[in-house]
Amino acid sequence: MPSTRSLSDLLAAPGIVVAPGAYDALSARIAMQAGAPAVYMTGFGVAGSTLGLPDIGLLSATEMADRVRALADAAMPAPLIADGDNGHGGPLNAARLTRLYEAAGAQCIQLEDQVFPKRCGHMEGKEVISLAEAAEKIRAAADARASREFKIMARTDARATHDLSEALRRGEAFLKAGADILFIEAPRDMAELQTIARTFKGVPLLANMVEDGKTPYLSARVLEEIGYKIAIFPVAALLAVTRRLEEVYATLLRGEGLPAGEPRVTFQRYNEIVGLPELLASAAKFSDETK
Repeated sequence: MPSTRSLSDLLAAPGIVVAPGAYDALSARIAMQAGAPAVYMTGFGVAGSTLGLPDIGLLSATEMADRVRALADAAMPAPLIADGDNGHGGPLNAARLTRLYEAAGAQCIQLEDQVFPKRCGHMEGKEVISLAEAAEKIRAAADARASREFKIMARTDARATHDLSEALRRGEAFLKAGADILFIEAPRDMAELQTIARTFKGVPLLANMVEDGKTPYLSARVLEEIGYKIAIFPVAALLAVTRRLEEVYATLLRGEGLPAGEPRVTFQRYNEIVGLPELLASAAKFSDETK
């Protein structure tokens, strides 16, 4: 397998990093093959694809770390940015999760300041913990990592529970606690996006582009002009695939099968995507070496 590219190098290079969302190993592999410079593991998508349930903190820390391992391997050489929810507990839990994610092959963990059970950032009814407790988690995660190459992304949901001023105050505290990347969740308009970028000029900022969400849905080019370094589109593929599954299963249950010309990959192309030719070649090589 090729060596994973460095997220540090991507952050230091000019231009914005577009990280499409992936929710399983297949989607991560396809995102990489499409040319993604980095891949974002969405907790929203992992909850849906693994359990068929909403993003409200139902997956355990070890289940999430197992999914990180699968996605990080499939996304290579693109680095994986992985959603760590609220750290699955207090500072010690956040530290343990950081070590698990780093060992599993991610290059960045995202930690948020929500209470447990958490909610997707674009759902209603969110609550956040105190600034002091949230900063402790970021400090614990920063101290727990084995290498500074592994990045800590701090996310605050305080814009929804308080106001933008509180979100900015928390962002500053998280940077002082050791965060490398800042994620102010769900700004409401262009003016708020611009205020965040001005306040944290020079800091790697992430913008979360969610279809039907609370933040203006902007292109990566516009976000770069504002001052953002990373643009994630976490659920775009998941929403599109979910609609497609609804259509396909409805067709199959009519007993018709897929019509000729229906948009799909061929059976052969699917096997190419998941690496069957390379794996069979490797197996043949090992067999030849033992003869």
